[in-house]
Amino acid sequence: MNQFSFTDLTPDFILDAIESIGIYPESGLLPLNSFENRVYQFKADDGLRYVVKFYRPQRWSCDEIQEEHGFTFELADAEVPVVAPIKRDGKSLFEYKGYLFTLFPSVGGRIFEVDNLNQLEILGRFIGRLHQTAKAKPFSYRREINTQEYLFDAKQHLLDSGLISRSLATAFMTILDQVIELVNQIYNATNVIRLHGDCHAGNILMTQKGLMLVDLDDSRMGPAIQDLWMMLSGDRQDQVLQLDTMISAYEEFCEFDHNELVLIEPLRAMRMIHYMGWLAKRWQDPAFPRNFSWFAEDKYWEQQILALKEQLSALQEPPLTLLPNF
Repeated sequence: MNQFSFTDLTPDFILDAIESIGIYPESGLLPLNSFENRVYQFKADDGLRYVVKFYRPQRWSCDEIQEEHGFTFELADAEVPVVAPIKRDGKSLFEYKGYLFTLFPSVGGRIFEVDNLNQLEILGRFIGRLHQTAKAKPFSYRREINTQEYLFDAKQHLLDSGLISRSLATAFMTILDQVIELVNQIYNATNVIRLHGDCHAGNILMTQKGLMLVDLDDSRMGPAIQDLWMMLSGDRQDQVLQLDTMISAYEEFCEFDHNELVLIEPLRAMRMIHYMGWLAKRWQDPAFPRNFSWFAEDKYWEQQILALKEQLSALQEPPLTLLPNF
């Protein structure tokens, strides 16, 4: 089995895997939006709805996955609203014929509204509580957000992919190198903690019980601002107000290092480049050309040249500052 192979995951295989841990689906399998892993929702004969996640082979080790689960259980025990895996006989990570998988309770809800200051205030408190628990100890196995993986390795995946046409390659690589060089100079995360890691609107639900954080699959060590900056939208004035709202609520539970504000634009650039590298790295998986066909088109790379130029400009501007306290 190679890292791009999900060919064995037929419906019968998935059902057999789920039944191997004593859960018996009575509905069909509804695929959920996930390309890195394979995720399905179903209803079982106990009347409950579940989500099963099959991990991409060779992406995370068992130790790394179990460390993510352990962190999630710590957060749940501290009453931070996260969706934790389900344990069966004391285990949360299962194996079936070479595939690792996990079961979660199915949680419904509305998508988080990033322009809603009331919701941002609630989120700020929850992230503060999350980070207060996260500071208790570091990860032993999970990686740290770093420029090597997010910039230099991502660039190599792009070069190896051969997806950028020769007519655009020089212009793209020139601006890419400029952004990488500047980010590498600026990015210096001196105080790293355990993070959600991928805290964007798609991983936050507004449920009947309130806000709920889901999917810690990308949990890593990194600066606290990583779990906050992806909520920012609009112009600079809007972002200052959003950031001030979140951090004021955050600091009710956890101290925030304001020096980390300088990391927002470097982290944004790292996410942009890492995303492109991720698509290039996964291009051998048939699901990626099928769902991201635009990634191989000149129009996309033309747009990325412009986006990287804008990001280079943003990196050269003064960092966001919080509103003054009177």
